[in-house]
Amino acid sequence: MEGKLTELVSRLKEAAGKNLESVVLYGSAARSDFQPGISDLNVLCTLVSIDLRELQLLSPVVRWWTHEMKEPAPLFFLTEELRRSTDVFAIESLDMKKSRRVLFGKDPVADLEIPMNLHRVELEHELRLLLLKLRQHVLHSGRNELEMTAVLKKTISGTKALLRHTLLAFGEEPPAATNELFARIEQLTGANAETFAAIYEQRESRVWKKDPAALYDGYMRALEKVVNTLDTMVPKKQWQRMGA
Repeated sequence: MEGKLTELVSRLKEAAGKNLESVVLYGSAARSDFQPGISDLNVLCTLVSIDLRELQLLSPVVRWWTHEMKEPAPLFFLTEELRRSTDVFAIESLDMKKSRRVLFGKDPVADLEIPMNLHRVELEHELRLLLLKLRQHVLHSGRNELEMTAVLKKTISGTKALLRHTLLAFGEEPPAATNELFARIEQLTGANAETFAAIYEQRESRVWKKDPAALYDGYMRALEKVVNTLDTMVPKKQWQRMGA
């Protein structure tokens, strides 16, 4: 991991020159729950200016990082743009704020103010969107269990991140251990921890020990309970539904 990050910073500096203000590693790679070969290396970069030419200069670095290193493309922001976007990117901003490591330059995240009422709204939106996509996938694929396992594998890491943020929305610090996170979610919402754990543990396996259809159904039911519990946390008055 360190070698990859060092090479990334070197290539970014060479491509952007003085236009590069900072490079920040954030997410699981900056926490204790990073898993080599499984977890992603999430990177934020801030630039002095962002225009077509500057992006074109950075394009070869991003292609190398995504195609050869198999990592997500870095996010590029102006520092002021980053500060002003925490209302619409509350989840991402909070991730950066709570778990980060500056690889180059100044720290553009330290002074970010995260509006937790909007964090809660974005979180419910993301959970409901995930649930809708899971339902729609069944409508398209029917009883195809290979398709079901593919969806379970593809979504569980993102779901784990949303469950972390569910605890943050309720003012709790999420446990570092994955099984403890799922267990606390069950205590808080009633969502079955074993369902989340079974999918998470088997995401790299070719042969699934449990029935994919049963897991898929349990997954949707568990997410419903998380959403319903989160929905009881009514946001500030401006965002309340009529009669809430």
